[in-house]
Amino acid sequence: MTPGVEHVAGSSVPRSADVAKLAGVSRKTVSRVLNNEPYVSDEARERVLAAAEELGYRLNHAARALASGRTRSIGVVALGTAGYGTASLLVGIEHAVRNAGYALRMIYTPDGGPRSIAGAVESLLEQGVDGLVVSEPVVEGDIALRIDVPVLFLGAPPAFTASRTLTVGVGAHPLARAATEHLLDLGHTTVHHLAGPRHWYATKDRIEGWRAALTARGAYEPPLLNGDWSAASGYAAGRELAADRSVTAVFAAGDEMAIGLIHAMREAGRRVPEDISVVGFDGNPVFAYVSPPLTTVRQPFDAAAEEGIRLLVHAIEKPDTAPSPASDPPVELVVRGSTAPPPPRQA
Repeated sequence: MTPGVEHVAGSSVPRSADVAKLAGVSRKTVSRVLNNEPYVSDEARERVLAAAEELGYRLNHAARALASGRTRSIGVVALGTAGYGTASLLVGIEHAVRNAGYALRMIYTPDGGPRSIAGAVESLLEQGVDGLVVSEPVVEGDIALRIDVPVLFLGAPPAFTASRTLTVGVGAHPLARAATEHLLDLGHTTVHHLAGPRHWYATKDRIEGWRAALTARGAYEPPLLNGDWSAASGYAAGRELAADRSVTAVFAAGDEMAIGLIHAMREAGRRVPEDISVVGFDGNPVFAYVSPPLTTVRQPFDAAAEEGIRLLVHAIEKPDTAPSPASDPPVELVVRGSTAPPPPRQA
């Protein structure tokens, strides 16, 4: 036991009074420091935090919830998929929520439909969450909900009405444009696009970025192909594109589709990157070790999650003040071995 600190008889759990005694401050000061309130000197704040750490003291969140009317929990509604991009974004959300001092409650929906999203939201509200994150890339149709907690929509526009709605993108448009411009800069006269499923918001953003790059360069816009994010759908698209010898560059909206496409090209006798260049999307680190290593654009999942949760927590804790402006997510093009200038006959 730390000298000078007495615990309740029969208990080894430290109390706020123990922290106050060790730090030499009042219990009110301890409360202010641990609740991150103002009007505490830096020196007193440091003593309280050091004492709390030494004692292993943790806030009684249940009591705090009763006193404040908040549970310090954030609910997340997400599409139940194991894809790299979706999973990485959810990991980023979890880290950001916990770093902000909140508990995380998550519900996966099977299809992203309005009914399943509404059910997930209602369930989370019944648990008393202070705010919601909707990480649903598939939402189609209006959702008949009106709720009284702030809601953050990640990578998609608001799908229902809330006391305050926030939106944070994951940078798909500028990343798709950067991927397309990379291929044009290598000398390819145009770039074909293997898009994702038609009903995903992410698909639309990537198409717009690809299209904007072609328009800015005055390049011909080839017909779109759509996959379902899987390597199998990329393989099917690759077999179709391999028959057209004029195709020299493809931007795939997902890394797995890009790998399937490359496999189909090789089976058809098209060399990558000597005959055809391929760029993926997401930045899955596994594909740095395929042959050839995949050129891709890396999505800033952690940055988008941190920025979104920062805005959401501000809306929960300081609803009457405006947060500092959101920063633009970074654009990171990872150039590897799957891209090169076009064959001499096409240059």
